[in-house]
Amino acid sequence: MRRPLVAGNWKMNGTLTAVEALTKGIVDGLGTEEGAAEAVVCPPFVYLETVSMLLRGTGVSLGAQTVSEHERGAYTGEVSVGMLADFGCRYVIVGHSERRELYGETDAVVAEKYWRVQSAGMVPILCVGETLAEREAGETEAVVARQVDAVIDRAGADSLSHGVIAYEPVWAIGTGRNASPRQANAVHEFIRDRVCALVPANADDMRIVYGGSVKSSNCEALFAMPEIDGGLIGGASLDPDEFLEILRAAV
Repeated sequence: MRRPLVAGNWKMNGTLTAVEALTKGIVDGLGTEEGAAEAVVCPPFVYLETVSMLLRGTGVSLGAQTVSEHERGAYTGEVSVGMLADFGCRYVIVGHSERRELYGETDAVVAEKYWRVQSAGMVPILCVGETLAEREAGETEAVVARQVDAVIDRAGADSLSHGVIAYEPVWAIGTGRNASPRQANAVHEFIRDRVCALVPANADDMRIVYGGSVKSSNCEALFAMPEIDGGLIGGASLDPDEFLEILRAAV
């Protein structure tokens, strides 16, 4: 049985004081509670050490929001997988739509990042999803297939069973709009079927989470869908009470 995962992507938000308070709020709110879902928080790079220390001995895992596709070298401002591992990161988001759109990350670059993360012993959270124009043109499956296939070409089909895929329709991120539970579930089912055709022994264990304006008011309906294994949470993860409510709904 797949264990649900709820990851908070804090993006470029917070100050040191705010990040400390947010982390403590999540940890204290969770307490000794042993929920069914796995909790992950992904702070900005500069706060990884602070959050890592606050998470020690808790049931919350540390994640990063992105990583360089290069192992080392003259790449000013970049962060390598080895650096993230030094701070105890267990998860790394790769291919978030904001990285693809704002920073020009191609499918090939995202696939390389995915491979680097897994090679370093961490778990990549691969983001895939279509724009509104692509959905209205009936291209959702083709776009998602292209993004998934790029990773298969670089890291092998079996690598997907050891990672996490986050379906995040671009048109639903930070817009307040949301794919309906049935719309989201249909894409998750398509992804699982595609991977199952290549690695049938492991595809059922692969976690596919949903991202796109997930909040406490809509998470239960989304998480009730059979193919949705949790969520990649943006703005709602900046409120500890809201994040905890979403986490507890992922059972």
